[in-house]
Amino acid sequence: MEFKYLKGYSDTIIKSIEKLIDENKLGLYLKNKYININTFTKDKDLYLLAKEIKDKYIKNEKLPERIFYDNKIELKNQALGLHTYIPVKHGKKYKMQNEIKISSRFKTLPYEFMENILIHELCHLKEKEHNKAFYKLCKNIDERYFEIDLDIRIYLTFLDIYQEKLW
Repeated sequence: MEFKYLKGYSDTIIKSIEKLIDENKLGLYLKNKYININTFTKDKDLYLLAKEIKDKYIKNEKLPERIFYDNKIELKNQALGLHTYIPVKHGKKYKMQNEIKISSRFKTLPYEFMENILIHELCHLKEKEHNKAFYKLCKNIDERYFEIDLDIRIYLTFLDIYQEKLW
């Protein structure tokens, strides 16, 4: 079976996921592992959390003007969050407005999932590309970054297969 969200992962990981699917335990695996539902459901809470993370780990970068949940971002489109620069005209000059948008679906998912996506987008403040330095920064902020990233992908796979939400 081919899983679009798990491309690039080892055969061992794919086989263990297939085994969970065969035993109908994929949802149980995720629900048992992630019990902390996100309580940062307001845009202001999300902004303050982002500020706290940025101030601790990415000190020399400027915090985006807006950090908010966006209900137009769909999980299945592989865009879980977006970091954008929008040109805004002020008289004769253009100012670049920096924004981070997180899919509003993360309001009802585990806290770790939302935090992982937020960390990912914040790391783009310092590293624009998905390169070695980018992922090193992500891991520096959260030691479990890659584990949680995989579990988010497993959850997206669960949604594809079962067409139902866990949380």
